[in-house]
Amino acid sequence: MGTWTDAFVAPARPDPLPPESFGRLVVDLARERVVRTPWWLLAGRLCANASLNWVSVSGRARYDRPAPGTSLRTERHPLWQEDDDPPPWGDSHEEARLLATGESIRHVLPAIRAAPYGREDIAVVFPCLDFRHRGVSDFLIREDHRTMLVCFALARPQIRPLATDDTAEAGGEVHPVRTCVVHTYKLARRTGPASAITAVAARHFGPDLVTGRTWG
Repeated sequence: MGTWTDAFVAPARPDPLPPESFGRLVVDLARERVVRTPWWLLAGRLCANASLNWVSVSGRARYDRPAPGTSLRTERHPLWQEDDDPPPWGDSHEEARLLATGESIRHVLPAIRAAPYGREDIAVVFPCLDFRHRGVSDFLIREDHRTMLVCFALARPQIRPLATDDTAEAGGEVHPVRTCVVHTYKLARRTGPASAITAVAARHFGPDLVTGRTWG
């Protein structure tokens, strides 16, 4: 069956990217067919540790496909008990609104320029990795439309674990992130993030990258 993993890549320092640089990162991921469109742009209070497919606001946008202007909140999984540990071991509490969405990647830059960048948490959500990209097909064991990818530009740094089971006790080595790329997968030939993603990220974050993953 496999275990879901959320892998991330981030700069070594939790410094914010200028909005134009963040936008170019997002555009490059789509234009180089690392991800598929449509895209969704969120702003509000976001959690870079929220499990992408299961409880996150990003997942709500991806699966529900609401209209721009819709307010979204984190949904608790009905089988999970409330947990006061910090995410990813405990519950995430997200509240955001969908600013814009589109099929064409050329419309994402104007949307990011109009967003409250730096004042609120920002996320651009893609529905899945693009199996037509050789680096993606070499990474995944088979094509899977649930392999979401989210680019975060956070108003303040958040802490991400470098390697942890999200059902374990809280603790372990962590890294502060402010701009990061997170993607999810279930069946892969290697632990993530996929090299196709880190190659694009290095172009915008610089060569000194930090990667990590949570699973459960």
